[in-house]
Amino acid sequence: MKDRTLILWRHGRTAWNVAGRVQGHTDTDLDEVGRAQAAEAAARLAALEPARIFSSHLKRASDTAAALARFVEVDVELDSRFQEVGFGEREGLTSQESWERFGHHMRASKGSPHYRFPGAETTFEAAERFAAGLHDVIAELPSGETAVIVTHGGVARVGACKFLGLAEDAWFTIGGLNNCSWSVLTEWRFGDEAMWRLMEWNAGTLPEPILSDDI
Repeated sequence: MKDRTLILWRHGRTAWNVAGRVQGHTDTDLDEVGRAQAAEAAARLAALEPARIFSSHLKRASDTAAALARFVEVDVELDSRFQEVGFGEREGLTSQESWERFGHHMRASKGSPHYRFPGAETTFEAAERFAAGLHDVIAELPSGETAVIVTHGGVARVGACKFLGLAEDAWFTIGGLNNCSWSVLTEWRFGDEAMWRLMEWNAGTLPEPILSDDI
């Protein structure tokens, strides 16, 4: 059986990204640069000939996904499980504003996926729903095929960690994703056993075969 591949692709830039404002569930639009980023990255990802394209329903993600769909003629399937972490009362605030208003909660939430910020979902809850979405994707993905999941930086980071079975205390050691960069998860088979591996993180180039003795 041929390996399957999941591409976790972050949306293009928004005005809130530029301003450093937390977006979360807030439905912001791509800015002009973000639309150009989506078109450029989509042209590269189209070479992978994805069989399925899934996307967060938030516009900044679904509009990014639409750029790829125009190249490969694959419908975009919206799934709210791939939306960003809900950051509650932090949404719309900059990091400095968050520390000024919610210093206690900011300190308490550092490195703790189970801490609930006012009005927010926990990082663990977001990771669980994202990982569940990935498991449903691979349940229907044929051998050798690629699926692209268009999503957001925060939930992609913790959701990938949850999906791969990484310990919770390691989740915050993984860096974020740049706008319109992606990460690559590949199914790896050793005899009759199969697992998923993180092959690339925060990439802007297409994955290439690894020529190595490392299994």
